[in-house]
Amino acid sequence: MRKLILIPVCFSALAVPVVVLANGVSGGFDQVVSSIETRYHVHADRIPMLGLVSFVARASTHDGVRGLHVAEIEDFHADVDGEELNRLVAEKLGSGWERVIRETSRKGGDQTLIFMRPEGSRMGMFVLDLGGHEMDVVQMSVDPEHLSEKIGQYERHEKD
Repeated sequence: MRKLILIPVCFSALAVPVVVLANGVSGGFDQVVSSIETRYHVHADRIPMLGLVSFVARASTHDGVRGLHVAEIEDFHADVDGEELNRLVAEKLGSGWERVIRETSRKGGDQTLIFMRPEGSRMGMFVLDLGGHEMDVVQMSVDPEHLSEKIGQYERHEKD
């Protein structure tokens, strides 16, 4: 009887770290997306089976890209104040993230924000792109050296 009690106890003990780690990885991403949904009264579609897509991206890029999170918001018709959107994203991403690109169209309808943060030997990237009536939000972890090598391959091919 004691052995049967150990099964749920062990399962619970293993589940807690998994949940904590999973929330730590995408916590800022989920907070940003939820805040956008609340602020602009929209619904974000998350890509189904993204864990599998992330695994494939990691394998196909030889660990160049991993930890992929994607949300898409269609029929985005709200007026967006670029400063307010920038503050919302920066606040919800949390500390350690630094905005490296902010691009706003003249009329403010198109917005692009790119944030980065160091993650050991890797770099975290967060991209928000609002164009027309669609917003895409992507977060990933990239290996800068690996990507630099790949970009270098393409640059050499262009010069040939």
